[in-house]
Amino acid sequence: MHFILPMKDIIGQALLDFQNNNYTEDITTYSSLDEEDVIPLPYLFRTFEEMPKIEQRALELCKGKVLDIGCGAGGHSLYLQAKELDCTALDISHGAISVCTSRGVQKTVQNNILNFSGTKFDTLLLLMNGIGIAGALEQLGVYLKHFESLLLPDGQILLDSSNIIYMFDQDEDGGYWIPDNGRYYGEVEFQMAYKNSFGERFKWLYVDFETLTRVCTVNGFDCELVMQGEHYDYLAKLALKS
Repeated sequence: MHFILPMKDIIGQALLDFQNNNYTEDITTYSSLDEEDVIPLPYLFRTFEEMPKIEQRALELCKGKVLDIGCGAGGHSLYLQAKELDCTALDISHGAISVCTSRGVQKTVQNNILNFSGTKFDTLLLLMNGIGIAGALEQLGVYLKHFESLLLPDGQILLDSSNIIYMFDQDEDGGYWIPDNGRYYGEVEFQMAYKNSFGERFKWLYVDFETLTRVCTVNGFDCELVMQGEHYDYLAKLALKS
């Protein structure tokens, strides 16, 4: 079963509110890891200088025609556009695409990435754990095969993700207590809430670098560790094997 984003456009509505100076609260997230968290809306409108070093490095590595997958409020696309790169911002959220357009992003597409085809790119960009859209480890290969169809010769995929092993209890010998439920531990179920409205539950994938590398190898990609972040996160560059 493919990953499906929430039908209620929680993020889109929140982005629109912030863009229209109607910012009164942030997005609350609930996860299967029994954690409640907050997505601060101002952070989704951050400038290049305010971005984590991993994001800055990814943007510096972008080349040629770029597809910004899961573009959100369009900050990455706006930066690349200012660098005179041919960038297209793609998101399944109607609200996100409306915000991108109003902020000056010139090329936008509202679509599920698995339904998008017909154009090829030098760089596929998936930041803020964008590869999480796969939802489950068993679906990661499906997405990689589709990404292959979107790449020009010598194209690249730039993505960041995290190893969330740190969220599990650790015993005295350094091992981790991971539930034996038959699923990869990086598969998390989320629900978002905003202004008394709850989105539908959806699956998200956090994949450690070693596991990503194995899946890439099976699907004909080389996987390079570009840099590691400050807290179990990393930036990877994928390219088709020659």
